[in-house]
Amino acid sequence: MSFARWALFCVPLILLLGFLSGRSVPAGDDSLWYQSLAKPALTPPGWMFPLVWATLYVMLGLALAIILNARGARGRRLAIGLFAVQFGLNLAWTPLFFGAHRINSATIVLILMLSLAIATTVAFGRIRPRAAWLMVPYLVWISFAGVLTWRIGQLNMDAQALVPGARTSQVIG
Repeated sequence: MSFARWALFCVPLILLLGFLSGRSVPAGDDSLWYQSLAKPALTPPGWMFPLVWATLYVMLGLALAIILNARGARGRRLAIGLFAVQFGLNLAWTPLFFGAHRINSATIVLILMLSLAIATTVAFGRIRPRAAWLMVPYLVWISFAGVLTWRIGQLNMDAQALVPGARTSQVIG
């Protein structure tokens, strides 16, 4: 299969899975629970998240397509396996954070996801450096998401028990 065929398969698949994960529970501005949380001042506006994630998912799909197209490359199977596990954690984060309201568990998932995404990027870089470079914005964003999640947890120690919409949303510097 050529790179174009892999890309035409991977990009829509990654976008679809990301969309399904994001729509599995009320998230972002659609979540009364999230709206009621105190958030750090560096929290981006709600409209930014779907835009950033869609862009990152396209880049992840292209990176994966590059690796899938590298038939016979040493370490390819490991790289694909690392990608699959870190992406599975990515898909689990939204239901864990927004659905189960488990901020501390979501922070741990992000740490694991980042660790595996770094390992994936290194593995991709050994096969095709271009694929690794496509992963870099994702590493930056999930690092930022990790900081946000951790900070939201600090600001909302009672978040799991919080009744959606029970208090006014705050932005704290």
